[in-house]
Amino acid sequence: MDDLGTTERVLALLGLLQQRQVWTGPDLAARLGVTTRTVRRDIERLRALGYPVHAGQGVGGGYRLGAGQDLPPLLLDDEEAIATAVSLLAGAGGAVAGAGDAALRALTKLDRVLPTRLRHEVRALSGSVESFGGGRSPVDAAVLMTLARACRDEVEATFSYPSRDQVRRRVEPYRLVASDRRWYLLAYDLDRDDWRTFRVDRMTEVSARTWHFRPREAPDAVAYVQEGVTSRVYTHQARFLLHAPADTVRAQIPASAAAVHARGSGHCEVASGAANLDFVLLHVVLLGHDFEVLDPPDLRARCRELAERLRAAGA
Repeated sequence: MDDLGTTERVLALLGLLQQRQVWTGPDLAARLGVTTRTVRRDIERLRALGYPVHAGQGVGGGYRLGAGQDLPPLLLDDEEAIATAVSLLAGAGGAVAGAGDAALRALTKLDRVLPTRLRHEVRALSGSVESFGGGRSPVDAAVLMTLARACRDEVEATFSYPSRDQVRRRVEPYRLVASDRRWYLLAYDLDRDDWRTFRVDRMTEVSARTWHFRPREAPDAVAYVQEGVTSRVYTHQARFLLHAPADTVRAQIPASAAAVHARGSGHCEVASGAANLDFVLLHVVLLGHDFEVLDPPDLRARCRELAERLRAAGA
C-alpha cells in the first residue's frame, strides 16, 4: 500500500483504539480490511509516534491504548471537535484558578489543527462567546453554533421563546455569554426596539437568516447579561455598599445571584434583585460584612424594623 494509504490506515487504527478499551488483532484486521500482520506493523508505527499501545496475551487480551508520559494528538470527528470547542469556551473564565487560561490555550491549539470547514465553526464560537462563569446547563451544540455564526456573520436570527404572546422573536444577535449556570444570547430585539437577553436553553426552532444588519452601538455584553439575570428580571432591585474587598465578596456570591463591583480600596457595591427584598437583605447580612443600603431608600427603614425584631428576639 502507498504512503498515503498507510497514513490513512494508521489514523483509522488510532481512531478505533480511541473508541473502545480493548481490541483483538483479528477484530482490528477485519475493521480495517487488512491482515493481522499489517495490524501489528501499524501498532508499531503508532508506538513510534508516541502512542502507548499495550498488547495483552491470552483470554481477554488484545490491544489497548494507554496513558503515556507525553500527550499525543487526538483524533476527533466533526461533532466531537465542535463539542470540545463548546466545552472549552464554557470553561474559559471559570472559577478554578488558571482553568480559563488553559481552556483558551487548548482552544487555540485545537483551532490550528482543525480542517478549514471546522476551523470556521470554532472561530465563530470563539469570536462570539464571552463569560462570567462556566456555562453548566446543557444546551444543543447545533443551536450554539447557529447563534455563533449569526453573531459572526452579522445576520438576523429568529427563534421561538416562551412568553405571554408566544410569537417568533426576530433579533440582531450580538454575543453569546456563559454564566456560572446557563448560556445567554445578547441581541437587539427588532420588534421591541431594544436590547434583550435570552436564555439559550429556552430557545426552539432557531435559525439564521440571510439578512445582514449594520452593528449598533452595543452595551458591554457580560455586564448587561449579568445585570439582567441578577437584577433586571426581578420585580425589586437593591444596591448595597459593603465594607469588604470585591474579590472577597465575589467568592461568597455566585455570579448569577448578584453583580459585585469594586468601589475604592476595601469596598464594593453589590446589586441584586428578588420578588421580596427581605431575602436579598438576609443574604447580605449573612455575608458577615458591615454594609450600607444604597437603593431603594425605603429598604433602610426595613433594616431598622428587622433589627428591632431581632433585638427583641435576642432579649
